[in-house]
Amino acid sequence: MADKNGTKVTEFTLLGLSNTPELQIVFFVAFLSLYLLTICGNLLIMVTVHVDPRLHSPMYFFLSNLSFLDLCYATVTVPRSLVDLLSKHKTISFNECITQLFFLHFFAGTECFLLTLMAYDRYVAICNPLRYTTVMNRRVCFQLVASTWVASFAHSFTQALLTFQLPFCGPNKINHFFCDVHPLSVLACSSVFIIEIVMIANSGMISVSCFVILLASYTGILSTILKIRSADGRRKAFSTCASHLTVVTLFFAPCVFIYMRPSMTFAADKVVSVFYTVITPLLNPIIYTLRNEEVKTAIKKLYCATATKAGVKNHATVL
Repeated sequence: MADKNGTKVTEFTLLGLSNTPELQIVFFVAFLSLYLLTICGNLLIMVTVHVDPRLHSPMYFFLSNLSFLDLCYATVTVPRSLVDLLSKHKTISFNECITQLFFLHFFAGTECFLLTLMAYDRYVAICNPLRYTTVMNRRVCFQLVASTWVASFAHSFTQALLTFQLPFCGPNKINHFFCDVHPLSVLACSSVFIIEIVMIANSGMISVSCFVILLASYTGILSTILKIRSADGRRKAFSTCASHLTVVTLFFAPCVFIYMRPSMTFAADKVVSVFYTVITPLLNPIIYTLRNEEVKTAIKKLYCATATKAGVKNHATVL
């Protein structure tokens, strides 16, 4: 972090998405709207799964965890970006920058593992339905989810530690709207080839492992679905898997583009980053809600129950 003269970078300046004041206002309104919708959508999924006994199954337990992760994931970057969009000085301290990077990879890594776990859950449910409740019992589900958090902590700690050790002696302007591995690596004032290799290997190992499990799970799922004689049964199985595959594609594709390459900047990086940090956390609950009749029915039931209680309370107040 120090150069020959002993100077040291203690803070960075985030260049953001645009320097044009008018565009910054547009981005602020868009980000704020999307973030509020993300909070409402994911909280709705979490509350619905919690209060409806019919949704107390492994699939919806994992879905509730996914909503929690999406909420945390968006919160790592969006609130800070909203403040910066209204600020003239978009500075962030070195320690705050590394902390943001850590939690970004922590929640993203956990979501990566969880999506893979959800694919395995669907595999067991469709390919071994008679053993599903035994294999995916409550204790096993908690252990599997806990393992995703532990594995992701190891990943994010590695990424943050390696970035922390990079020598920063200026410039200190990050061409991004949040702190991440590649935007910081290009600011290092010495060769980071070895560190880059370790970082890419770390992310690559996770991506390849998850991809192999996903591929194996959906190969088995597809093979089983095609053997189902009932057209309604095939449609229901395909519908459930299509929702998950859509979410997996929306999450993995941008992450592979950003992290599975050496530290270099592309014009599309910021756009892709907006997609997977701001838009994807909002799309996940929408995708699962619109394509899942059980969740939609549970939400309607929750709404009716809440409206009824509110009506009774208002009536009692008037009396």
